[in-house]
Amino acid sequence: MKLITAIIKPFKLDDVRDALHSIDIHGMTVTEVKGYGRQKGHTEMYRGAEYVVDFLPKLKLEIAVNESIVESAIEAIIQAAQTGKIGDGKIFVTNIEQAVRIRTGETGEEAL
Repeated sequence: MKLITAIIKPFKLDDVRDALHSIDIHGMTVTEVKGYGRQKGHTEMYRGAEYVVDFLPKLKLEIAVNESIVESAIEAIIQAAQTGKIGDGKIFVTNIEQAVRIRTGETGEEAL
């Protein structure tokens, strides 16, 4: 089992969700986060004063999947989230040692 963590632009959420649904991935956790990388923020004007926005709004998606569909899930996320501009995001893949469905007590891949 693997945990795919994707940081994407907020307006790409529906596209990514639809792409994942098309390959039979129906569950994810979404968190609103702020961060920066190479994009390094930007300056904005508010009531005549200029200020720096260091941290940009992003969404963090966490998707637990069977190891057999990791590559297709990554490809679906890339295709749906990519704009070709700086700040499109990142994808991280980590191992899941154990998963348990609280309601039924199912463990392992059955819990996903």
